[in-house]
Amino acid sequence: MRWKDECGVFAIWNHPEAARLTFLGLYALQHRGQESAGIVTLADDGTHLHHKGIGLVSDVFTEAHLSPLHGFAALGHVRYATTGKNLLTNAQPLTAEIKGHPMALAHNGNLVNSDSLRKELRDHGAIFQGTTDTEILLHLMAHRSQEGLIPALEKSLQKIVGAYSMGILTQDSLIALRDPMGFRPLALGEMTNPLGEKAYVIASESCAFDLMGAKFIRELDQGEMLIINKDGVHSRRFAEKARSASCVFEYIYFSRADSAVFGRSVYESRKKFGKQLALESDVDADLVIPIPDSGIAAALGFSEQSKVPFDFGIIRNHYVGRTFIQPVQAVRDFGVRIKLNPQSHLLRGKKVVVVDDSLVRGTTSKKIVSLLKQAGAKEVHLRIASPPTIGPCFYGVDTPRKSQLIAANSSVEEIRRFVEADSLAYLSLDGLYKVLQADRKDFCSACFDGQYPTILGEHLSEHLNELHTI
Repeated sequence: MRWKDECGVFAIWNHPEAARLTFLGLYALQHRGQESAGIVTLADDGTHLHHKGIGLVSDVFTEAHLSPLHGFAALGHVRYATTGKNLLTNAQPLTAEIKGHPMALAHNGNLVNSDSLRKELRDHGAIFQGTTDTEILLHLMAHRSQEGLIPALEKSLQKIVGAYSMGILTQDSLIALRDPMGFRPLALGEMTNPLGEKAYVIASESCAFDLMGAKFIRELDQGEMLIINKDGVHSRRFAEKARSASCVFEYIYFSRADSAVFGRSVYESRKKFGKQLALESDVDADLVIPIPDSGIAAALGFSEQSKVPFDFGIIRNHYVGRTFIQPVQAVRDFGVRIKLNPQSHLLRGKKVVVVDDSLVRGTTSKKIVSLLKQAGAKEVHLRIASPPTIGPCFYGVDTPRKSQLIAANSSVEEIRRFVEADSLAYLSLDGLYKVLQADRKDFCSACFDGQYPTILGEHLSEHLNELHTI
């Protein structure tokens, strides 16, 4: 199933090609957001240069855009609009001047108390340029500008609740920070610049480091702030650790398979999910096929465990954008057929196990099952390498309302009948954590168990109360 994804943050310090390396870093993180992209660089005179636009990284940035972005430090962002409309004013990094000094901010996550904070700030005279929750932090800091940058930042962070992994570029420093619960990943890496000096990189995922040959150092800790400047890397704690709430869906779908997040390989985790799924729901079949691309690793694991042969029964057209991330339902519906093409010569007369990463509304799965049967499959057994999705996410993922989540309102058998599969089974939540060898308290799996790790605002709770029988 296709999800509406979150955002990606990339930054680099002490490299003469900072803008171009940031472009490459954002390219590696493109899967985390396809609506807008932006880069801000720190010029030698302490000013900020920037360019951002609506669209893919390759569309927003050409050589004509990158050439003027000179400087030895840069901050970049790719966005999917989890809050706020897809407007240029919402494209990040957001830029501002606070007490005469430039500041750029890039955010991955979502603030659950943004509405109340926005109202409070407006009551005190704040004028908002866009509709994104990220802008709230800039206004909070502006109200404390007389206290100095770091104190103003730390005190402002105490007022916000939710998920935030951030990069901040000032006139003399690069700052990276991760919220006290650690919802979203953020990692530190290093590389050598052309002068033989150390350059530091920050990224939402380690795959961005691989592209430019940077070495992964570590992930930022919960409630940790890194300040990178001419004196090196300095770590400080702006908040005490809360309970860990790392998003378990990073392993299932969000992160690229070649990344390591929260200390684990994404690819290996997905493959083990598939093996556990086969143990829990084996089936008499002739062929295991994945829904490309996010179902491939799990399908391989399912095949290895079940001893049923694996093959690519569906070919994906990679020149079509990810259908889930398009904001118009009509485009998403059309995209299923233009994007996924079943191979009739492999499927005809076969009992097929189809492995996908998740099932949200059920509409895409229904179309895929229909395509496979039209291609000649004798039986189609749908296997989902994650538990049933029963709740929306409020921490940086634009999932549907509860009334639109099919598993929140229907039994597995009812879902099976809706998608018209011959059988349907999900990975159990216990099985998921068995694979991760982790306690549930170390992760946020609210979309699967309804246990939200933070207090939610009234406007968010309304989503939870909307029950609708499909």
